[in-house]
Amino acid sequence: MRYGFVVPYADSREFAELAAVGEQHGWDGIFTWEAVFGVDAWVSLAAAAMSTERIRLGTLLTPVPRVRPWDLASKVGTVERLSNGRVILGAGLGALHEGWTAFEADEGRRVRAEKLDEGLAIYDGLMKGQPFAYDGKHYSAQPTDFMLPAPPVQQPRPPVWVVGAQVVGRDRQPSLARAARWDGLLPQIISPTDRDKPTTVESLAEIVALTRAEREQAGLPWEGYDVVLEADSYGEFVTTEPKDPAAWAEAGATWWIESWWSLERGTAGLAELRRRIESGPPAAA
Repeated sequence: MRYGFVVPYADSREFAELAAVGEQHGWDGIFTWEAVFGVDAWVSLAAAAMSTERIRLGTLLTPVPRVRPWDLASKVGTVERLSNGRVILGAGLGALHEGWTAFEADEGRRVRAEKLDEGLAIYDGLMKGQPFAYDGKHYSAQPTDFMLPAPPVQQPRPPVWVVGAQVVGRDRQPSLARAARWDGLLPQIISPTDRDKPTTVESLAEIVALTRAEREQAGLPWEGYDVVLEADSYGEFVTTEPKDPAAWAEAGATWWIESWWSLERGTAGLAELRRRIESGPPAAA
């Protein structure tokens, strides 16, 4: 099991400082999120890359449908090379909120799903190098040799974790099938009355088994595939039972990421965030 944490609110300088603190106290990853309008996630990750040497740097998550794929590949690739190969891209449809719709209209879930698939396909192709061509419904790309960047350190590209939702009571699981084609799963469970993250080892084990079956059907290996548990050892944002990370690792989780979204914004919240980071990962407590 590897351990990471999400920084809910911080400017780029603060984020870089927290990344260094996390590295010093045994964490394996630090994550931010992409805003439509606000602090640029990739600038923060670039700043963290310059102040650290080991800790992994990623997004939880990037709403791929609202980002042009070549812009995404440029940003990820830049931080990937700057960090000497420590980037992880967390990808999904994105959760609609007022901070999004204040600037961009909702195109509908179907269109966002199409753009997610096409965007990741172009991201993958550009990372793997030229010549690359793509002709989709929403995006297209033609081969080019104009001022090309160096290849990514991680080959064939920085890994992609994708939101995969298990829809309870349904035989076909297209969302899990999508996540299974990439490098890691950000699991969610959709029931007739709720949408949530796995909160019991049994629910995680079930979604892991379904995703593993999808990978096997696609002819892809399970070894090296990540399953990400978004947890909260303090029990404020999401409560996981049991709290022992070893039980979750046995159920299939490879990453335990503290998601402290309930921390208040401001000086007090930042101080509490730093205190929690300095306390180290839950396994080390």
